Amino acid sequence: MAKTGTTTTQDLRSAIERSGYYPALVSEAVESAVGPEPISSYLVHQETTFDANEVRRHVTVLVLTPTRFVVSHTDEQSGDGAGAAVPFATTSTESVRLDRIGSVVVSRMVANPETYTPGTLPREVVLTIGWGAVQRLDLEPAGCSDPNCEADHGYTGSATADDLSLRVSEAGDGPETVAQALVFARALSDATISNGPRV
Repeated sequence: MAKTGTTTTQDLRSAIERSGYYPALVSEAVESAVGPEPISSYLVHQETTFDANEVRRHVTVLVLTPTRFVVSHTDEQSGDGAGAAVPFATTSTESVRLDRIGSVVVSRMVANPETYTPGTLPREVVLTIGWGAVQRLDLEPAGCSDPNCEADHGYTGSATADDLSLRVSEAGDGPETVAQALVFARALSDATISNGPRV
């Protein structure tokens, strides 16, 4: 769930409870990371994956405050292997100052673009947020225009900030979640304008 405007910790806690994924654990981790700051917007996304014969759940909670972007991931782990006798969950949180966010990318997939009507929800949204903690480097051999050239031209490629990528779809998550992802992306993008890099 995403929400903007006047939001309380209780609103966020209720959204986490509706996701049905270890709400006490997730709420405590998120609230601890957010601290006393007011919440401007949030998005709760629960994802189920299938790993061999196991079903695993994962929840991502994104929170926007006036000064920070907080991201929390909670993963479910099976109890076998690594010496663990019972199932367990791992929760991590990261707080990022808004002036550190370098990019907010929103990719939308729409059906029948020739008949698209403004305001229609896309079928899928991918929200990618970069703040410089993780860079993806894509390399490939460089070449020249001579088809007979056998010289080593080194490599060429591109570096992309890829700290967080979150995909929501109408089919998998429902239209409400797609709409909420767009609301959160807009709030975060607006916040980065008003909290741009300091010079």
